[in-house]
Amino acid sequence: MVRLTADLIWKSPHFFNAIRERELDLRGNKMAVIENIGATEDQFDTIDLSDNEIVKLENFPHLSRLGTLLLNNNRITRINPNLGEFLPKLHTLVLTNNRLTNLVEIDPLVSLPKLQYLSLLDNSITKKPNYRLYVIHKLKSLRVLDFRKVKEKERVEANKLFASKEAEEEAKKESAKTIIPSETPSTQDVAKEDQAHKPAAPTPEQILAIKAAIVNSQTLEEVARLEQALKSGQLPADLNISESDSLPKNGSAQPDNMITDGKEASDEPADTEPEQKEDEPAEMEEVIIISECCCLLFSIFRLHLALGLVSVLDNYICE
Repeated sequence: MVRLTADLIWKSPHFFNAIRERELDLRGNKMAVIENIGATEDQFDTIDLSDNEIVKLENFPHLSRLGTLLLNNNRITRINPNLGEFLPKLHTLVLTNNRLTNLVEIDPLVSLPKLQYLSLLDNSITKKPNYRLYVIHKLKSLRVLDFRKVKEKERVEANKLFASKEAEEEAKKESAKTIIPSETPSTQDVAKEDQAHKPAAPTPEQILAIKAAIVNSQTLEEVARLEQALKSGQLPADLNISESDSLPKNGSAQPDNMITDGKEASDEPADTEPEQKEDEPAEMEEVIIISECCCLLFSIFRLHLALGLVSVLDNYICE
C-alpha cells in the first residue's frame, strides 16, 4: 500500500489543464488514505486522486484555491461532515464509481456552499428511490448532477416531496431498507460450472483403445503422451475407437422383447453394470503395467544399441 507522502506530491506531474487551471495528478498510486495534502501549499486549482483505494473523503487542510476534486474509481464510503470548512471554494466534485450506498451518506456535502457540479454515477446510491430529487433538495447551489442539468421543474418537485423534516427522515429510512440485488453467482451455479469442467473418466471402450495404442506405439514419446492422456482423462484427438471394441464379445444384441427367467432382457445390462464398474480399476492397472513394460523394453533396446556402439569403437581403437 502506497502512502501519500510530501515527496510523492512533489514528484507527481503538475500542469495547466485544458481550461487553463493548474492541476496536480495523483492518479493510480493505490493509496488508501488522504494525507500530507498541505505539501501542495495551496498552489493548485484541481487535484486528481482518481484510480486509488481511498475509503474516506477527509484529512484536507484549508485550501482556499482548490476548486475541482476528482475522485473517480476509489472506495469512498464516508465523507467528512466538515469538509466545507477546509475547501470553501470547491465547486466541482466527481465521485464516479465509488461505494456510496445510502442517501444519508451525501448529507456532509451540504457543508460545501459553492458546489455546483457533482457526479455520483456508478454508486449504489443512484439506484435508491427519489435519489436525484433528494440530492437536488439538499444541495441548493447544484447546477449539474451526474452530467445532467438540474431543471427548475425538478427543484420545485424536490421541494414539494421533501417539504418537511419527516419526509427527509422517511426517505433516509427507505434508502437504508432498500436492498440492491448482487450480481455474484449463486453457490449452485458455481457448483454446476465446476461439475461441467470436471473431466470424465475413460469408458471401457476407450481403455481398450489405449491398450492397443500403447502396444502398437513406436517411440517413447508416444507412450508418454498416452500415459499423460490416461491420467488427465482427456484422450488424444487422433485416437480412434473402432466399433468392434464397443460391441459385446458374445455377438449381436438380443431382441428387446426376449424374456429370460420371467424377466425382460432389458434388465440384464443393469445387472452387469456393477461387474463392469468393478473391472474398470483392474483394466486401468493393466494399462499402466503395459505402458511401464513398453518403457522398460525401449530402455533395454537403447542400452543394447549403446553397448554395441561401444564395442565397435573398441575394435576400431585396437586396429
